[in-house]
Amino acid sequence: MNSSLELKQFNSFALEAKAKSIYLAGSAELIYQLWCDARKQQLPVLILGGGSNVLFIDDFDGVVILNRIMGVTTTEQADFWHVYAGAGENWHQLIESLLNQGIYGAENLALIPGCVGSAPIQNIGAYGIELKDLCEYVDTLDLTTGKPSRLLAEECRFGYRDSIFKHEYQHTHVIVGIGLKLPKQWSPKLTYGDLALLDPQTVTPQQVFNSVCNTRKMKLPDPSVTGNAGSFFKNPIISADKAEQLRQQYPSCPQYLQDDGSIKVAAGWLIDQCGLKGYELGGAAVHTKQALVLINKGHATGWDIVNLAKYVSQTVYKRFGIMLEPEVRFIGKYGEINPMDCIL
Repeated sequence: MNSSLELKQFNSFALEAKAKSIYLAGSAELIYQLWCDARKQQLPVLILGGGSNVLFIDDFDGVVILNRIMGVTTTEQADFWHVYAGAGENWHQLIESLLNQGIYGAENLALIPGCVGSAPIQNIGAYGIELKDLCEYVDTLDLTTGKPSRLLAEECRFGYRDSIFKHEYQHTHVIVGIGLKLPKQWSPKLTYGDLALLDPQTVTPQQVFNSVCNTRKMKLPDPSVTGNAGSFFKNPIISADKAEQLRQQYPSCPQYLQDDGSIKVAAGWLIDQCGLKGYELGGAAVHTKQALVLINKGHATGWDIVNLAKYVSQTVYKRFGIMLEPEVRFIGKYGEINPMDCIL
């Protein structure tokens, strides 16, 4: 148990917030026991990984359980590597470890902050790859029964920064580990950003990894130095007709065709076009190098971040008619709340 009850070190925004109690749990059994104890006391429960994608807008009037289930195992078949990782493992360290073992295919997801257990919730993605492209299954603990269950990737309802873990399973299941399936025949994904500059004929997994890390370090602030949660907003998905209108008016607008014919638009570009890089509100600010990132300048409150997000979203909507939706999870006094209820 953490005696200080301070949550500042457990959220990458480094916001001042408190909980009634904070526990470290290294097993599914302990998570279940702590959850049951809290429910008996009629206290809300928040299960956290690395706290890299949460925004505390109030003190949390309940029990915080830090999921620290560890362990990584790898097995191989003729054509694939199968990797199992506990939910408490650091995501980037897992990617780096696999690379060092000669297990390739996850390099595009390097340097994404947070723990392994958070990856399926958001269906994390970067540089042309999402977790769903690598995920074989997700192991969960059913908090209503205390029994383990395994969901195959197709059962997780993965979408853009979305999954079943944000809906039906949000309050009833906790992720304890995930299984990845990586082909031994490596094929680089070089469609996004500086990766497009690499030669697909000669590129190595290490070069992809290095390029992704260098790009992220240049554009994104280090949470250990400047409080932030990485990309704050989702890239909006719009209709092809709306995208064509936008392209005619702004030929330089980055757009990405989706499988269903809709178009993903770069939220950072939209914010930048509104001249909002560096814009400050209270103790919060839009990052000067990457407009998609909101930062804690050192003394921000959760509501400073919320009010800044609201201003950014409404400014973009007034100019482009496109509503930005937060990717970050908003945590109120009694648990997670819908961020759109705060910024509309």
